[in-house]
Amino acid sequence: MKYEQFGSTGYQVSSLGFGAMNLPGVPFEQAKQALNFALDHGINYIDTAAAYKNSEEIIGESISHRRQEYFLATKTGERSYENAKAQIERSLVRMKTDYLDLVQVHYVNYAEEYKTIMGEKGAYEALIEAKQEGKVRFIGISGHRPDLLARWISKGQFDQVLFHLSLVQPFALRELIPMAIKQGMGRTAMKPLSGGFVQPVDKAIRYSYVQEVNTIISGMISVDQVKENIKAMDIQVSSEEKLELEQLASELGSHSCRRCNYCSCPLEISIPDVMISSVVREKFGLLPKGQQWFEKHREKITACSDYEPCKDKPLCEDKCPYHLPMQRTVQNAALLYS
Repeated sequence: MKYEQFGSTGYQVSSLGFGAMNLPGVPFEQAKQALNFALDHGINYIDTAAAYKNSEEIIGESISHRRQEYFLATKTGERSYENAKAQIERSLVRMKTDYLDLVQVHYVNYAEEYKTIMGEKGAYEALIEAKQEGKVRFIGISGHRPDLLARWISKGQFDQVLFHLSLVQPFALRELIPMAIKQGMGRTAMKPLSGGFVQPVDKAIRYSYVQEVNTIISGMISVDQVKENIKAMDIQVSSEEKLELEQLASELGSHSCRRCNYCSCPLEISIPDVMISSVVREKFGLLPKGQQWFEKHREKITACSDYEPCKDKPLCEDKCPYHLPMQRTVQNAALLYS
C-alpha cells in the first residue's frame, strides 16, 4: 500500500480509502470482516457520513477497538450551528470515539447554502468550536460542483476537500485540484467507479490513483471487493498507461455531467445517472450494479419521450448550469430497452 502526506495535516494516509456508505446494505458480519480486512492490509482512511443510515454504528461496532490504526472521516449535512453541533456529538457516540479526525460539510452545491453554512450560527461555527475542544481535528467540505468548490476553498478556511474523480468525471482536474494544492489541502477523490457504473474496475481505480490526490474513496462491502481494489493499485502506472487513461477519461467524460443534481425530473428519472453512464455503457457495458439500476428504472426512462409537458421544452434542461442535452440522452437510453 502506498501512503501520501494528507495535505498540511501531518498525517500519512493510504492511497486507497474505505468508503463505508454501502455497508448498511449488507449483513453486519460481512461489513465487519471487510473493515477489519482493510485495516489488516494497510488501508488507514475510513470515510462515512451521518447520513449513511447506520454506517457510523457499523464502524463503531466493528473497528473502534482499533481506533489508533485509522484516520476517521465523517460528514455533517446540517447547515446550522445547533444542528451540526448535535450531529457531531452523535457521530462521536455512534463510532465510539473521543475525536473525529475529519468532519466535512456534506454535499454543498449551492451558493446560498454555502453562505448559510459559513454565516453567523452556521455549521462552520460548530465545526470550529468542536476543533477547539479537541473533538474534531480537521475540517473539510464536499460537493458536486468542482467550479464552486474551487472558489470556496480559495479562502483558506478548510483543511480538506472531497470531490468526484473518475474516468467518467475528470472535471476536478481543471480548477479544483490545482486550487487545493495551492492551499496545501488534503485531497480526497470519491466514486472512482461512479457508484457502480464504470468498468473495467482496474482501469477506473488506476486512473484516479495516478492523479494528484492523496486518497481515493472506493465504496466497498466485502473482503473480495477490498482485495480487488487493492490489486488494482499494486503495480505502478507507467507513463504510457497514464496517457491511455487520460485519453479514455476525455472520451468517457464527454457527457459533461457533474452530478450536481440541479436538474429535477417530473418523472423522477435520475438524470445524472443516465448522463454519466451513457458513454461508458456504449463503450464497455456496465457493471452488474449499473445494469440492475437501468432495469429498475426502465419504466421511468421509457416514459420520457411521451411526457407531454416536456414535448416543446424539456423542464430539466432549464435548470442545468452546463446546458447539457439531457432529454436527448435519456431518450437515447430508452432505445436500448427495445
